[in-house]
Amino acid sequence: MTQPPHVPLQDTDRVRPSSLLPAPQAWYSDRPGEVDEVKQPWSPRLGSTGPNLGYGLKLARRLEDRVEVTAGERRDDAVAGCFACGTRRSAHFHRAPVIHDMEWAYVLWGYLGGAPEDLVAWRAGLFRGAADHYWEQRLIVDAVRPETLKLTPVQVRDRLTSWKELLIA
Repeated sequence: MTQPPHVPLQDTDRVRPSSLLPAPQAWYSDRPGEVDEVKQPWSPRLGSTGPNLGYGLKLARRLEDRVEVTAGERRDDAVAGCFACGTRRSAHFHRAPVIHDMEWAYVLWGYLGGAPEDLVAWRAGLFRGAADHYWEQRLIVDAVRPETLKLTPVQVRDRLTSWKELLIA
């Protein structure tokens, strides 16, 4: 704050003139790593972004007591893989996860009962280690066909007998 001229000040207390910076030059988005498209980049194993995806883990754990696993399968692997699928579905609709996304994932993979035997046999190898390894979760998510994301849990349950139309086996 400036002082009136009649107030005695030392030279170090006086306001110093500021140095003026030059006007900035024009800037262009031409660096190699710049994302200049409006949409999120996509490729296998890249993942899906959406708001509040961590809340989906709480929702996935809420259904954990209903999960039916066979011998050789771990409940934690089922939860991790279905959580990843459910959050991909919620991100597809540009919203936070809801309980129906997690139910959709558990039904899709046959963890809520009524799964064909060939689906159970195939998912056992796919889900092995999903709770411990992120890349295993990405493989599970990438096995879901994009058009399957638009189905409701009831529609998935009705089509589960022909599960190869819903998944990339």
